[in-house]
Amino acid sequence: MNHLRGVILCCGLLVCWQVLVLITGVPPYILPGPLPVAWALVSHFSILAGHLGTTFAEILLGLSLGTLLGTSTALSMIISPLLKRWMLPILVISQAIPVFALAPVLVLWFGYGMASKVAMAVLIIYFPVTASFYGGMQRTEPELLELARIMGAGRLEILRTIVIPSALPGFASGLRVATAVAPIGAVVGEWVGSSAGLGYYMLHANARMQIDSMFAALALLAAVSLLLYFCIDRLLDKLIYWQPNQGTSL
Repeated sequence: MNHLRGVILCCGLLVCWQVLVLITGVPPYILPGPLPVAWALVSHFSILAGHLGTTFAEILLGLSLGTLLGTSTALSMIISPLLKRWMLPILVISQAIPVFALAPVLVLWFGYGMASKVAMAVLIIYFPVTASFYGGMQRTEPELLELARIMGAGRLEILRTIVIPSALPGFASGLRVATAVAPIGAVVGEWVGSSAGLGYYMLHANARMQIDSMFAALALLAAVSLLLYFCIDRLLDKLIYWQPNQGTSL
């Protein structure tokens, strides 16, 4: 049923797109219709696939490193109150700086290769993963902690068997957000400076007024990002099997 709803939604959006183009009479160099975009996707697929491989590698590396760095930071803060007092202000200040404004600096530091795009994705992913995991660990029920201490459990044992499992649903929410925004970091980094990737392809297609090719790259990026999100979402549902799949309805 979920797959059927997704197909119906996609078909409805395509129909609305085509109707909008027909009603407004907007020129193709501003908004091409779905059919020219689909033809551009098919005719340039081999080129787009190569650029997609670069962008997808940047997204996966950024997501992996950002998740590892975020979970390590959250665990360090929950273990060490001293480190928590130093790290929390830094985390808050880091969100006051527009991450996109750092893209030119990252390209200057790490070059035009993959490293600067991965660093951009890591910066975007880091905060939601850290905040969700740390917040989830802080919300562990005090009664469970007290019971574990009475039974003689040590700090690391309490952390491993009670605190971390209790925080996993919150961590999963943060990781879902991180998965959704990871492509933004990679593509923005490619726009600032790169020699490959879908962002690089879109930028040059726009400069040559090949708007249908630009939309084809955008559609391919959206499709792969959605596929990655649903794969991570399904994996998290399997791993955190005790979390209810249905939210509360009013």
